[in-house]
Amino acid sequence: KCAQWLSPDRCLLSLLALALKNIDYEIVAINLIKDGGQQFSKEFQALNPMKQVPALKIDGITLSQSLAIIEYLEETRPTPRLLPQDPKKRAQVRMISDLLASGIQPLQNLSVLNQVGKENQLTWAQRVIAPGFNALEQILQSTAGKYCMGDEVSMADLCLVPQVANAERYKVDLSPYPTISRINKSLLALEAFQVSHPSRQPDTPPELRA
Repeated sequence: KCAQWLSPDRCLLSLLALALKNIDYEIVAINLIKDGGQQFSKEFQALNPMKQVPALKIDGITLSQSLAIIEYLEETRPTPRLLPQDPKKRAQVRMISDLLASGIQPLQNLSVLNQVGKENQLTWAQRVIAPGFNALEQILQSTAGKYCMGDEVSMADLCLVPQVANAERYKVDLSPYPTISRINKSLLALEAFQVSHPSRQPDTPPELRA
């Protein structure tokens, strides 16, 4: 059994990987606002000096950064596979994952939103999500089947669903992104994505709960 420190309004990429790989886990919730941000506590800083969620304690080590966590789980628990065997497809999955997890998501982190001011947060989030989704929609034209890469769930799909949830939260118009919307709908039909959705976590704020 492993333990994961996270917040329900952040991308739950690693939680999805744990669910898909049927790894038993315990959630330790970190509230990014309460008490000035519980991620700044000495206890959490000992887990992750960057003072960011998630952090995953597993196999005697503590890992942070969602993609690094997923890659470790993939290497140590390869079933079901989240990275294709074909090197070209594997690179494309990593490309899409980085586009979402590094190209879009950090720009709407709480630390960034606090800098732009509460009155500007909605327009800022919409402004930074739309260009990323424009690029992703174009890329998916050549990679997607039922999911982001063909018809098998991959690491890219783990990155997609939480970001679509954020887009919906910030009232982004998703009509220009039919492929993204279709894939997201297909993924949300899977149990692992349902139980791991940001709106269904034990400490999800009432206004964000499904």
